[in-house]
Amino acid sequence: MAILGVIADDFTGATDIAGMLVKNGMRTIQTIGVPAKGAIPDDVDAVVVALKTRSIAAKDAIAQSLAALDALQAAGCKRFFFKYCSTFDSTDAGNIGPVGDALLDALNAKQAIYNPAFPENGRTIFFGHLFVGDILLSDSHMRHHPLNPMTDSNLVLVLARQTKHKVGLVPLKQVQAGSAALRAALDKLAADGVRHVVVDAVADTDLGIIGEAVGDDLLVTGGSGVALGLPAAYRRRGLLAHKANADTLPKIAGASAVLAGSCSAATLGQIAAFKGPHLHLDTDAICRGEPVGDAALAWAKDKIGNGPILLSASDSPEMVKALQTKYGVEKSSQAIEKTMASLAKGLVAAGVGRLVVAGGETSGAVVGALDVTALRIGPEIDPGVPWTASVGAKPLLLALKSGNFGAPDFFTKAFQRL
Repeated sequence: MAILGVIADDFTGATDIAGMLVKNGMRTIQTIGVPAKGAIPDDVDAVVVALKTRSIAAKDAIAQSLAALDALQAAGCKRFFFKYCSTFDSTDAGNIGPVGDALLDALNAKQAIYNPAFPENGRTIFFGHLFVGDILLSDSHMRHHPLNPMTDSNLVLVLARQTKHKVGLVPLKQVQAGSAALRAALDKLAADGVRHVVVDAVADTDLGIIGEAVGDDLLVTGGSGVALGLPAAYRRRGLLAHKANADTLPKIAGASAVLAGSCSAATLGQIAAFKGPHLHLDTDAICRGEPVGDAALAWAKDKIGNGPILLSASDSPEMVKALQTKYGVEKSSQAIEKTMASLAKGLVAAGVGRLVVAGGETSGAVVGALDVTALRIGPEIDPGVPWTASVGAKPLLLALKSGNFGAPDFFTKAFQRL
C-alpha cells in the first residue's frame, strides 16, 4: 500500500517528483487528475496526483487539492507532499500559500516547510532568496513568465503575501548543523506560531538533511528536490523497504516524436539543438483559427518512422507578449494548447508510440487528449524528467518535460535513453 501521497499543481511537476521518488527506490504511479476509488494499484509506494491548479483561481485550486487529499487518504497514504515549481511560480493571490493553508487545516497539522530548491538544476535558496543558476529569480527569465511573472526572489515575502499566517525562515547555517538541529529550529518556530517555514538549501546534502528532519511531518511542500531525502528517511523509520528496479517500464514500440509548447529559455535552446526534421507552427495563424494543425499533421505523417521529429509552437518572449496583446492571454494559450492536443492524437493514430512533450500546460493538454489517466514512472532522462508508460490507455511511452528542465540535447538524449 502506498506510503506517500503527492499533490502536484501541474503535470510536468508531477512527473518530476515522481521520477525523483522512483530514482530513490519508491515504486510510483502518477494519476492524471484525482483518481477514482480503487484506481490505485497495491504494488506502489507513492502516488502522485497531477492537477492543473498553478494558475487558476485560488478557491478552485484549494477545492481540487482537497479532493486529491481525500483520494490519497482513502488509498492509505500516511504522509503527504504538496509539489509546486522549483521557481515558486505564483502570484500575490496564490496559489502556493492558500493551498498550503488548506492542506494543513485538513490534516490538522501545525506547520509545513517550503523548499523549491533543486541544486542539480541550478535552483538554490540562500537566506530565503531563490536563485536560478548564479542569478536571483527576479533577474532570471521567470521575470517575464506569461502567467506568473516572478519579480521577487525573497520567498518569505512572496509567501507572506499569500497567507494570513506567520512565515519564517531556517537559514542555511542551521540546516547544515544537521537534521536534529533543523528539527529543533522548526519546532521552536512552530511553538512561536510560525506555520509556514522557508528552508534554505544549496546542495543535495542539504536536501538529505531536510528529508530526515521532516520525515515524521504529515505535510511537506516544495519542488521535487526536497523529496530526494524522503525515501531514505522513511526507510530509517521502517515505513519503506528498498525496491530494486523501481523504474522498470514495459517495452512499447512505435515511432518517435516531440511536441514543444513551452517558451522557456531551456526549451528554446533544446529546439535549436535538435538535429532531426523540425516544423515550427505559425502561432499567429493558430490564434486566428486557421487549420495549422491539419497541415502540420500531414507534414509529420510523411516523416514519422525515420527517426524522431519535432513540432514546436514555442516562441520568443517578445512574440508571446505580442500574441497575448493581440488575442488575449487566455484565448491565445487555449488555441495553442488545443492545436498541440489535436496533433498528439493525430501522431499516435499515425503510429507514434514514444512521445516527448515540452511544457506543463502543453503536457496537460496532451495527456487529456490521449485519455491517459495514469502513468507508471520509469528511468530518468535528465534531472527531473523521467520516461513514463501510460496505464489504462493505449500503450504509450511519454516524457513530459517542464519547460525549464533538461540539457540542450534533451530531445535527442530522450530517445537514446530507451
